Amino acid sequence: MDSPPRKIVHVDMDAFYASVEQRDDPTLRGRPVVVAWRGARSVVCAASYEARVFGVRSAMPAIRAERLCPQAVFVPPDFVRYKAVSRQVREIFARHTDLIEPLSLDEAYLDVTTTKTGLATATETAQAIRAAIREETALTASAGVASNKFLAKIASDWRKPDGQFVIRPHQALAFLEPLPVGRLPGVGKVTEARLAQLGIATVGDVRTIALEVLEGHFGRWGRRLHELSMGIDENPVESERPTMQISAEDTFEHDLPLEEIEPHIRRLAQKTWAGYERERQSRAGRIARTVVLKLKTADFRVLTRSLTPASVPASELQLADIACELRARVDLPHRTRYRLVGVGLSGFIDPDSSAEQSDLFAG
Repeated sequence: MDSPPRKIVHVDMDAFYASVEQRDDPTLRGRPVVVAWRGARSVVCAASYEARVFGVRSAMPAIRAERLCPQAVFVPPDFVRYKAVSRQVREIFARHTDLIEPLSLDEAYLDVTTTKTGLATATETAQAIRAAIREETALTASAGVASNKFLAKIASDWRKPDGQFVIRPHQALAFLEPLPVGRLPGVGKVTEARLAQLGIATVGDVRTIALEVLEGHFGRWGRRLHELSMGIDENPVESERPTMQISAEDTFEHDLPLEEIEPHIRRLAQKTWAGYERERQSRAGRIARTVVLKLKTADFRVLTRSLTPASVPASELQLADIACELRARVDLPHRTRYRLVGVGLSGFIDPDSSAEQSDLFAG
């Protein structure tokens, strides 16, 4: 017999960073707030709903946001405060279920098929979570309720801000049919244009194309596209997803040549190492084996260089030294200028695996 449908809730805080700023500073309430540093290199971290009316969006260059909304109030981001509020919200989630998959500071999936509270439905659980968030943080959240993660995420955006929407299993096909195909996860502008060449503009249109044709054009992604169009998503909520990479990066105020980047690499290595030590404490000492250097050129070309040394990096200094040495593997012309640098650690393994690998190289 088939197992009963999962009950999934996707909770998304409303204009999170901007809402925290408006909560903590009453003079900002009702005004267009843009969370960003000013300057040509800055990007928008968040925009209040008052600013979004003018077309301001996250990840937009701050200078463009200023042109779109000259009256906007720019507030530099304060991630210490945002993380503190995120922890409050996470504690509220944990009262209802242990199956929590955070996507970022301001959103998460919850599997509430079985709950700690005994509430009868996922709808009631979502309502209780949103009410607690409002009462305890003075902020609002929107929620989507469905039988899988894909549908729940779409639903949470349906009645924003401070709203809730439920897609019941028998409603999924009809709900999806008229949506623009761009609403499907993984369908960006390029894929949308390729689908348009096949006469596909809506999710319902995807169903009219044979699976073999979709696979012929898009490979394995074609099958995933077909499944999503049918409302199928078997991916579970993963509450203990292991960290794949810890990194820190920074955009320079002015483009720099490669030889002038070392102080920035060392500063970012310090931040990355601090995050790595926190990860080791929370994940029973998982060890990172690979050092990653990321660079972005003035013309937005992204490069990464990595090294997995024979011995795992044992200190912040070793991490910084290896990251600096990785610059030698960059083979662009000497005149190239860089706008961004990042330092990361990846290739995580369990401590036991590390010991076994060390034994292989012994003797």
